[in-house]
Amino acid sequence: MRLWHGLSLPAAVLILTACGGRPATRPVTSPTATSTSTTGGTASSSGTAAHRGWFHRGDDTSLPQDQRYGDSNDSSPTGAPPAFIYSLPEPVPQAEPRSRYGNISPYTVLGQSYSVLSSARGYDERGIASFYGNKFHGYKTSSLEDYDMYKFTAASKVLPLPSYARVTNLANGKSVVVRINDRGPFHENRIIDLSYAAAVRIGVWPKGTGLVEVQGIDPAAPGQEPPPPAPVTSQGGSPGIYLQVGAFSDPANAERVAAQLRQANFAPVQLEQVQINDRTIHRVRVGPLDSVDRADDVTNRIEGMGLPRPKVAVN
Repeated sequence: MRLWHGLSLPAAVLILTACGGRPATRPVTSPTATSTSTTGGTASSSGTAAHRGWFHRGDDTSLPQDQRYGDSNDSSPTGAPPAFIYSLPEPVPQAEPRSRYGNISPYTVLGQSYSVLSSARGYDERGIASFYGNKFHGYKTSSLEDYDMYKFTAASKVLPLPSYARVTNLANGKSVVVRINDRGPFHENRIIDLSYAAAVRIGVWPKGTGLVEVQGIDPAAPGQEPPPPAPVTSQGGSPGIYLQVGAFSDPANAERVAAQLRQANFAPVQLEQVQINDRTIHRVRVGPLDSVDRADDVTNRIEGMGLPRPKVAVN
């Protein structure tokens, strides 16, 4: 990604200052956040673009994106992970002041706007996780901290910097507490970018992606942390990935979209009726899909039909 190609950090800061399935729980966003944000781009370890922070280089943030990093592509260490990763202590959530950088709200990346939450408390979302490694090790995160791939940290599009969350791999039940200190991933089908160490701890490495549940932790409410979720299995023995193409109050509109998808040979196409805030909603979903790569491919094909970009749901 070269969104801010050639811009110095001060120039970009000035510009930034100017400028379904199981329901996710997102607390009220903060309408008063005014601090500046840095964010940029990478390729995730799965080989798919997963855009993250704009400025990560600690020694010269004035460099353009294509010169900022020592490596052109991201990668993870070769061979087996270091044994110490499995015995690393998880970070202990504690109240911290908001970072001066990375918390502007709303902010826009690749034409998509995001709002930063006022707190991690109550945040609960399922989706696809990716991870990042060698390319960014030692460079600045969006909060202008150094990224250390051997610590339990992560990047989120919406959680405040810094904050804490428990990330659970829904395929095996393994979980880890991470400190959120970065922005991303800006691949729309991903909800969190884990450090290499966190990905190893819960089994997202070496595959590159995994189906996870992210639960925000509020240090001001000790003892109220939600318990890790149990592993989720579908008929195929693993969590199911669904793409929600639309949610309609009018069942005729839902049926029209479902008919378009069936005519284009997407299968299976599901019509579901759910109650949300005392309203009957008709959801159109494609799935379950058997892999993240398959979900990415189907997402692109649906968009190519002129339909809205579907949202990932994990059941």
